[in-house]
Amino acid sequence: MSTTIRRWGTLAPRTELSVVLSTYNQPAWLQKTLLGYAAQTAGSFEVVIADDGSDARTSEAIERMASAFPVPVVHVWHPDQGFRKSVILNRAIEAARTDYLVFSDGDCIPRADFVATHAALRRPGRFLSGGYCKLPMTTSQQVDAEDIVQGRFADPTWLRHHGCTDAAISRKLRVHGLRARVWDQLSTARASWNGHNASGWRSDILAVNGFDERMGYGGQDREFGERLVNRGIRGIRIRHRAIVVHLDHPRGYATAESIAHNRAIRAETRRSRSTWAASGLRPGPAPALETGTPVLESAAG
Repeated sequence: MSTTIRRWGTLAPRTELSVVLSTYNQPAWLQKTLLGYAAQTAGSFEVVIADDGSDARTSEAIERMASAFPVPVVHVWHPDQGFRKSVILNRAIEAARTDYLVFSDGDCIPRADFVATHAALRRPGRFLSGGYCKLPMTTSQQVDAEDIVQGRFADPTWLRHHGCTDAAISRKLRVHGLRARVWDQLSTARASWNGHNASGWRSDILAVNGFDERMGYGGQDREFGERLVNRGIRGIRIRHRAIVVHLDHPRGYATAESIAHNRAIRAETRRSRSTWAASGLRPGPAPALETGTPVLESAAG
């Protein structure tokens, strides 16, 4: 059975970007995440759901929400054959209809300014590296629709009163505007491609051939980002300016074998300064004009 694509809504002529959300059998978390995108301050985007083989509960939840969603929704699904996130992300890239793509997960609720921030800070030849705040399970379960619509899920005081006492989360959520920009500039964290919050130009994504479909769980997003950097496309830190709140969940798909396999691929990407995934969007070697290896640049932003 092949990949299926369903679409709701009409794409406006000047839609700025596509938000690509990965999901697998977490319909309750996905619904909370979609509520966050329905409450965005910027409306010029589409949502593309990259579904790694979820059962009917997820498609039913998407259909219920998509019919009245404020922006177009696309559901890209393939059969469940194990952890194939890289594969479904590539199919979602193909299904997206704009020149700029924001990537996150279906268990990460965006703050209301999330899309607007990515749109405002994008730059030619760069990708954006956003941040996240991971909630404990008890707090994740307490976040309801009204908390999302009113923005309480990203309020440090509300979170503290509902079981999230992590001081680092509180600090990150309290900074805004110029202060957040300064914190991003002073941060020593690498401006890496993080699957829960990163964005880039379609042309740059196609130039490195998307995600490596050989890779299972563990670092496949970082390897993709390393190929971008090898090509000279550096990251810009926006971890305090563009934030998602990550809902907790079990990770039964994480295995030592898949992590070791992915580490070996990443090591080869770094060693060879590869800019192309032969098992990516277009299977096979890079086109003749893409085979040259540029000088490796720093990922600091």
